Amino acid sequence: MSNSITHLMFLIFVFVPIAVSSEPQQPVEALLRRLDSKRSSASVQEAAAKAVLKRLLPTHVHSFDFKIVDKDVCGGHSCFVINNHNLSSPNGPEIQIKGTAAVEIASGLHWYLKYWCGAHVSWDKTGGVQLASIPNPGSLPRVKDKGLKIQRPVPWNYYQNVVTSSYSFVWWDWERWQKEIDWMALQGINLPLAFTGQESIWQKVFMDFNISKGDLNDFFGGPAFLAWARMGNLHAWGGPLSQNWLDQQLVLQKQILSRMLELGMTPVLPSFSGNVPATLRKFYPSANITRLGDWNTVNGDRRWCCTYLLDPSDPLFVEIGTAFIRRQVEEYGDVTDIYNCDTFNENSPPTNDPAYISSLGAAVYKAMSKGDTDAVWLMQGWLFYSDSAFWKPPQMKALLHSVPFGKMIVLDLFADVKPIWNTSSQFYDTPYIWCLLHNFGGNLEMYGILDAISSGPVDARTSENSTMVGVGMCMEGIEHNPVIYELTSEMAFRSERVPVQDWLRTYSRRRYGNAVHQVEEAWEILHRTIYNCTDGIADHNTDFIVKLPDWDPSLESVSNTSEPNKMQMLFTLDIKRRFLLQKTSSQFPKAHLWYSTQDVINALRLFLDAGNDLSGSLTYRYDLVDLTRQVLSKLANQVYVDAVTAFQRKDVKAFDLNSKKFVQLIRDIDALLASDDNFLLGTWLESAKKLATSPTEMRQYEWNARTQVTMWYDTTKTNQSQLHDYGNLNFLII
Repeated sequence: MSNSITHLMFLIFVFVPIAVSSEPQQPVEALLRRLDSKRSSASVQEAAAKAVLKRLLPTHVHSFDFKIVDKDVCGGHSCFVINNHNLSSPNGPEIQIKGTAAVEIASGLHWYLKYWCGAHVSWDKTGGVQLASIPNPGSLPRVKDKGLKIQRPVPWNYYQNVVTSSYSFVWWDWERWQKEIDWMALQGINLPLAFTGQESIWQKVFMDFNISKGDLNDFFGGPAFLAWARMGNLHAWGGPLSQNWLDQQLVLQKQILSRMLELGMTPVLPSFSGNVPATLRKFYPSANITRLGDWNTVNGDRRWCCTYLLDPSDPLFVEIGTAFIRRQVEEYGDVTDIYNCDTFNENSPPTNDPAYISSLGAAVYKAMSKGDTDAVWLMQGWLFYSDSAFWKPPQMKALLHSVPFGKMIVLDLFADVKPIWNTSSQFYDTPYIWCLLHNFGGNLEMYGILDAISSGPVDARTSENSTMVGVGMCMEGIEHNPVIYELTSEMAFRSERVPVQDWLRTYSRRRYGNAVHQVEEAWEILHRTIYNCTDGIADHNTDFIVKLPDWDPSLESVSNTSEPNKMQMLFTLDIKRRFLLQKTSSQFPKAHLWYSTQDVINALRLFLDAGNDLSGSLTYRYDLVDLTRQVLSKLANQVYVDAVTAFQRKDVKAFDLNSKKFVQLIRDIDALLASDDNFLLGTWLESAKKLATSPTEMRQYEWNARTQVTMWYDTTKTNQSQLHDYGNLNFLII
């Protein structure tokens, strides 16, 4: 056995004690029992787990034995158990993994491959898998003593943001979805959002309320903008949706749900938030339907803006909401009791009267519960941070207590940076999930707070009177920063804080398949720099090199500004900034920098020094390209500042020098990104066109794909989109 594998096995026993959890509250226990009863049979789940193994590691399909066990094995909790298998034949199973569901078995498989075999699994776009370190069948490492039992300290590992479906999943076919669900199972995700195909359900529901298919063309957004049409931010932008798209996505959703259920996951389905087509007013003139204000169009263009909201207090709200839940049950079967609804997300109620807010919350829940008597409302808690001026304790309590206890679960969406649980008495005793938000707009930026991830969920769970029931990942876009998502996934199984530096040492060995001291030293630097962003700023990848060149330096004078103050202005962001809806006070463009660039350059040198040892590693290749992109982008920020300063001081020579440097850096980054197809714009565009069944659809899908990563939204000949820099991405544009 190699020294690195021995070290990994030592770490697993030192740093992964068996979780000891406090008893869940009774309503949560009852919910868990109901959800368990909806799971597929043991034989179906065991076969599903085996299929995950076959797709991941076909050479070892006979090396493992999988078995579903009752929760009594783990004191009534979800868990997995890893044991040596009795070697009855040379070609038989070597390792047995038991779990209370197929997703637990898959988690146990991943844990064994990581900590006994030194393997690594990440998204294909971030380097994919490293399986070369796994010994051949017949030579798998044995588990010491009586094996290992890992029990979840909290019931759920949640996954997705309501906009991930647009930033990342929109162009996926079943082949890509199958890979993602396998990844989810290996990471232990058992509570995923399942939003695909809901427009097909809405088409059927609204037609029952006299709305025609033609009327819905003005209601649904285009494929790349569906998330914001669903939330009532916009309508029709990028549309209309073809019947082919609607039918195709419904079929895909049924495949997704089927696989999730086979693996013992609980899908979270959408519910009605009040967003309705404009023509509903014609058929229900007495309904309390309000037209909302403008959301980021250039001139209040009503072709795209100012959607319609049906007030939850109106009886029609319950009628439509109930019909939607029942139609989903009719299409998919009785697959869940958990439904997402965010009626008040960045859309405050018309009054702050607690009694009124309570009545609205009760109406939202009534629409769910009439469709599913056991319904539980899952709500993003972003509103309590983004609109904290409105959501004071009386208003929060009114909403959170508007449903029976145990019938609402809150996602503490931004807990990695701005947790709400610790300032709201545990959401006033409401069950909640500690979540990592991390990514906005699908931006590509190396960033994170590893120490907060390693301690935050543990601190929340062990705090006095804790109501925490899960760990979640709610990023807006995926397929970046794999180190962040691997650690966060593990925290759903960790009962104690993780020593991050030791964990990173094993992570680098697993990710690259080899222990290389230069890379380990580089990760030590990255831990205290790039992955130690503690300034509380939400926006990332605001580097000048990915921004639209729309700022006129001649309009802003720096002649009376000192050099330190100028740099402070240029490299500081408003602490609570989230969307580009919030204007910043200075006209200077702003980039975000939270670490020593020289330290990170040193880390890059160490990565380069390891090239001879790791040249064949795709994971190393991805990280090397990404880190180099990060270094060059930050260098470009400084060059840009120098060019602007020279322009404003009328220093022609310095301006010419720095302008040429900036243009050369653009060329250098293009050449860099061309070395890895995971950074190519063409990959994104081709995945969009691949779904089309006609030339018209192909043009529409490509337009959607290009627009989302460039101007994003409404643009005229004289005015640019207000969201043009929101989806900042470092792509090679070919």
